[in-house]
Amino acid sequence: MNQKLIGVDIGGTKCAISLGAINESGLILVDKHIFNTGDSTDVDKIISEIILSISEVLHRNELTERQIGAIGISCGGPLDVKAGLILSPPNLIGWDNVAIVDILQKRFDVPVKLQNDANACTLAEWRFGAARGYENAVFLTFGTGLGAGLILNGKLYSGSNDMAGEVGHIRLTEQGPVGYGKMGSFEGYCSGGGIAQLAKSKVYEKFQVGQSVTFCPDARALEQLDARIVASAARDGDELAQEIFHLSGESLGKGLAIIIDILNPQVIVIGGIFARCHDLLWPSASSVLFRECLPSSLAVCRVVPAELGDNVGDYAALAVALNDQEVYA
Repeated sequence: MNQKLIGVDIGGTKCAISLGAINESGLILVDKHIFNTGDSTDVDKIISEIILSISEVLHRNELTERQIGAIGISCGGPLDVKAGLILSPPNLIGWDNVAIVDILQKRFDVPVKLQNDANACTLAEWRFGAARGYENAVFLTFGTGLGAGLILNGKLYSGSNDMAGEVGHIRLTEQGPVGYGKMGSFEGYCSGGGIAQLAKSKVYEKFQVGQSVTFCPDARALEQLDARIVASAARDGDELAQEIFHLSGESLGKGLAIIIDILNPQVIVIGGIFARCHDLLWPSASSVLFRECLPSSLAVCRVVPAELGDNVGDYAALAVALNDQEVYA
């Protein structure tokens, strides 16, 4: 078998078109084309560029449309997956009820499939990454925000209207950083934006009592604080930076305990910041997890960093193209 697939990863600032081949060894990334969308709201222009990019990738690799098994689209939600519609995602201004599946299907005459980016990444890690071989798996994004994708009994579970897995909306504390429009939410503590909020709050407390902070020289630098800066300082031994990751890690442990107790998965795969900062987050997270979680459920569940790294978006869109199973609704 040497099946060819096209993946389309639609983001707020860029789109990536990938060509993948499935053979006995798994998925091989054959070619890739990226184009920037900037802050363009010209949806028709971007879709035309997607179509042109797919055609260019096929031409460059001496392939015809008939040699492509399917096209997979990964895109931020909300979506109507069954109808193939993009429904006004906050990072895609102007994409209101866009029938992207129908448009590409008519142009290329091959099956086209759509999934939100969290579900797409879940399929990728399940097919090709850290969740390979498991029947019940959860994927957490832990990037700019916090979302989840669910594999239950060997199938992607999307819920009644594609909203399953929005674990970032769970409130962990009454007060705390804001994420997903909710103070003290799981996303508020366990996301890039959440860690930045924690950092700004803790640093400002230090400034209020006249103390200095090594990784933030003055109040003007507060707005530049992000998870990367704090992680670097924590690894350099800065106690405040380590405290910030300790707080995020404890919240991660609480959130994981809820997921494990409810869903009883075999594996939870966490990408983004967790994969890059496992050493800073996991000690606190695991301590809380062992305290909060049902022992019998925790005993059968592994919590591991994602494996696909920077290529996850490419694998995600291609995994959507490959996914031929019905989705639990």
